[in-house]
Amino acid sequence: MRARRLAWLLLLALAGCERLMQGMYEQPRYTPDAASPLFADGRADRPPPVGSVPAAMGTLAATSSGRLGRDELAARAQAAAASAPPAPTRALLARGQERFGIYCEPCHSPLGDGDGPVVRHGFPQPPSYHEPRLRSAPDRHFYDVMSNGHGVMYSYGDRVTPEDRWAIVAYVRALQLSQAAPVAALPPALRARLPASGGRR
Repeated sequence: MRARRLAWLLLLALAGCERLMQGMYEQPRYTPDAASPLFADGRADRPPPVGSVPAAMGTLAATSSGRLGRDELAARAQAAAASAPPAPTRALLARGQERFGIYCEPCHSPLGDGDGPVVRHGFPQPPSYHEPRLRSAPDRHFYDVMSNGHGVMYSYGDRVTPEDRWAIVAYVRALQLSQAAPVAALPPALRARLPASGGRR
């Protein structure tokens, strides 16, 4: 009899816990554009901090189940389609190197040979930028792959701006040149520093 009472008490306690858990699942919340007395402007929505940059939005980032952000994505896609590669400058290459280090290097490696740290831990190896096929590929190919993804590489269109994509393309071209530059094209001071038997003629 005592055991039965104890079982009933435990059952009632568990039912109460579930009610508390349900209360955690269904907490009070504000809907977009709702009013709130907590802030001076009367709005529940808070503006983003000054200088903040969206990290993800809309369909590409799978936020809001694709319901929000479509206009922003369409505007970005339109700007990307109309963009053209800028003239290469030292500043553009520096920006491309920085962005490459953040977004591309984990898979493609610092040399662009496809042997990055992520690959060494089991991720599928991307092709080397130094393959003849990719050496002869147009700049737009690299830009479009970053924009839309390719194979197991997902799109970076929501993370990397069109301008930064072109900067990365310029840096990829610099990487390709670094591994295949003819010795005769080097300045005399650099040629003098090469081993007698090394280098491409």
